[in-house]
Amino acid sequence: MSDVATPIRFAHVVFRTARFDEMRRWYETVLGAHVVMGNPMIAFLTYDDEHHRIALLHVPGAPDRSPDAAGVEHVAYTYASLADLVATYERLKAAGIAPYWTINHGPTTSMYYRDPDGNQVELQVDNFPTAAELDAWFRSGAFAKNPIGVEYDPDELVRKVHAGVPHAELIRRGD
Repeated sequence: MSDVATPIRFAHVVFRTARFDEMRRWYETVLGAHVVMGNPMIAFLTYDDEHHRIALLHVPGAPDRSPDAAGVEHVAYTYASLADLVATYERLKAAGIAPYWTINHGPTTSMYYRDPDGNQVELQVDNFPTAAELDAWFRSGAFAKNPIGVEYDPDELVRKVHAGVPHAELIRRGD
């Protein structure tokens, strides 16, 4: 048992951007977020009961970061169900926003997007209903054999979800 106090939840992420309005619209579209407070310098957005999950700092003229620069690799958001993830994919695709990578990691089925500044955003669903089941899968050696996962066709996943293919089959990694 540790005597270290740990956070009760992850609160928010803050992005510095020269593309202030474009970034705001993107997160409103992708996450269904809304601006809780905003002015020309800063915007606080949320999609749930937290006062803000994303803050955007307007930094006119801020240079783009090199894709090779050290820093955050991506930010991930978990959906309640595979049906919700698929519905989000369909909604975003209709709005002209497509993932650049879709992969079943094993623990999650994930879709990766890039925001207007190139930040990577993972939309995912957990593949195991309990931590114990995920732990057992990790200990099976499957993850050690392939720690990245198996790519999938998102349109094929949509077709299978709408056809009523069983959830257990849809989330099976397939390697």
